[in-house]
Amino acid sequence: MALAAAPLCSSVNGGPGFGFSKVNYCHFHNQGHSFSRLTKFGCGINSHSVYRSFCCIGCTNRCNSRSALRWRESRRQHQHLRHFFSCRAQHSDALNEEKEENISRATLIWRAVKLPIYSVALVPLTVGSAAAYLQAGLFSVTRYLALLASSVLIITWLNLSNDVYDFDTGADKNKKESVVNIVGSRTGTLIAAYVSLDLGFCGLVWASLQSANLRAILLLASAITCGYIYQCPPFRLSYQGLGEPLCFAAFGPFATTAFYLLQSSTSILPISGTILSASVLVGLTTSLILFCSHFHQIDDDKAVGKYSPLVRLGTKTGAEVVKASVMALYSLTIVLGFTKTLPSASIILSVLTIPMGRMVISFVEKNHEDKTKIFMAKYYCVRLHALFGAALAAGLVVARFFARNYNMSPVLLT
Repeated sequence: MALAAAPLCSSVNGGPGFGFSKVNYCHFHNQGHSFSRLTKFGCGINSHSVYRSFCCIGCTNRCNSRSALRWRESRRQHQHLRHFFSCRAQHSDALNEEKEENISRATLIWRAVKLPIYSVALVPLTVGSAAAYLQAGLFSVTRYLALLASSVLIITWLNLSNDVYDFDTGADKNKKESVVNIVGSRTGTLIAAYVSLDLGFCGLVWASLQSANLRAILLLASAITCGYIYQCPPFRLSYQGLGEPLCFAAFGPFATTAFYLLQSSTSILPISGTILSASVLVGLTTSLILFCSHFHQIDDDKAVGKYSPLVRLGTKTGAEVVKASVMALYSLTIVLGFTKTLPSASIILSVLTIPMGRMVISFVEKNHEDKTKIFMAKYYCVRLHALFGAALAAGLVVARFFARNYNMSPVLLT
């Protein structure tokens, strides 16, 4: 063996019999054995086979051993990182839950008041009044303010009575911002609710008498009826998943059209395609608020048999419904512009609110499974509702100054 290995300790120049011109090699050690590696061969010898014959007995074991060690180390690091991020995620969830548990009373009261939700009283009134201004140049400041105050009282009744009846069924058992849970009195909350309803309805009747318009009070009575059968016993149609259609009818065609009629002191205002189209758009954005308010209440609703659309669909499909609804809103708006049902100014200004619509879609898609964050979805929808309604109303007012087929002399009634 020594004789065979000896000639390989230097460079070898061989003749034709060897089949290669020169051999260079190096020595390395593995487990106490020396092996030589041929590094340059001619065409007469297969370099791969010669290399393995000298080297692979030792180095293969060593390479395999090192590879196994590296693989095990990499796997250990991967498992450590996965465990680390898993712990961070669990810790974050725990902190969010703790924050919800330790939420301040002031924040709970703010949530219970639901001040942003009162835009659902402002938008139908403003859009209806703007349509009346476009149609006949009519706008009564006094009547507008009286209707606004009455609408706020009606929405207060809706919110308070909804908390009472959901408290009765157990749907609001874990809802810390429920008015009943905050004040600790079901009876007091219910009394406040119906006092608000009585005062609000009186204001609506007064405005209807001022305008001498029976159609308007009938439409408003229909809107209030929708609110009653939505949540009050023995109907409670919201528990059957019919809340959104009722909300659409109440705040859209019924309320918006009624407010349009109440701006006139006579019964001459026609129910045109413009006001009907505008009321449909208002109804869509209002219903979207109600739909998104169910995302964080699915478990509690399901437990008491309240089959809201999101209980039936789940959050993933619900997020797709939100996306489709926002896209339908803007698609319908553009179609109404092409058909001249709504003035171009309203279409242009409404289209400018698309970024807000995209924000609603993005937020719901990203957070529909996060019960803590998805709570804010309805407030994103409130922003869309308010901005879109303001744009629609502003467009109706602007269109008045460019209209050719309307009486161009505005009348300001006080």
